[in-house]
Amino acid sequence: MAQNIYDDPGFFAGYSQLPRQVRGLLGAPEWPAIRAMLPDIAGKRVVDLGCGFGWVSRWMREQGASGVLGVDLSQNMIARATAMTQDPAVAYEIADLETLELPKATFDLAYSALTFHYIRDFDRLARMLYRTLVPEGHLVFTIEHPIYMAAAHPGWGQDQDGRKTWPVNSYFIEGERRTDWYVKGVLKYHRTVGTTLNALIGAGFTLRHVEEFSPTREQIKAVPELADELERPMMMLVSAQR
Repeated sequence: MAQNIYDDPGFFAGYSQLPRQVRGLLGAPEWPAIRAMLPDIAGKRVVDLGCGFGWVSRWMREQGASGVLGVDLSQNMIARATAMTQDPAVAYEIADLETLELPKATFDLAYSALTFHYIRDFDRLARMLYRTLVPEGHLVFTIEHPIYMAAAHPGWGQDQDGRKTWPVNSYFIEGERRTDWYVKGVLKYHRTVGTTLNALIGAGFTLRHVEEFSPTREQIKAVPELADELERPMMMLVSAQR
């Protein structure tokens, strides 16, 4: 079973104050890049994996999706998403992505934002998603970039010239990474870029687009602290097709 930190009261209180939770998709600087990777959603059946507060699930319906299933391990997340959603065509379910099995050939699009790096067995998940998508169905997801999460102690430092640097060590040593984020010992699973993409290829997917997110000049002008994201990739965005 995946670690469920989101039902920890301290973690949930802090997490709820993140700009991307307070402002929804407008608070996620990577959203325009993700949106450009999505297929036409009108009339499509969508599963939102790690749906959180349901921001994307509701947006998918606004774009004309025929139905959306939002899945999350956290009772807190599902309760908040349910309270914020009045659309009967959006359903939510508490489930563990480590063991989740969805019906075969059911969805046109599987979407996930910043969730798959919490999953130990990504190969199993990729194979399951391939089965649940219809022929030519799409998978679009974001994860923390392997460079961002590889180090045992990620965080900004300085080099000898005083320039901001991000540590990259143990990159090829895959597996558990534990960091302190609102609570101690948040568990994630580091995989290299190659391992992640090859898992998709091995499951049968065709890669459509891979992007290492960096903010635009306009975004940095509006939010100057985003300039840090030019120093190292924080997220990897992937689009694949069955």
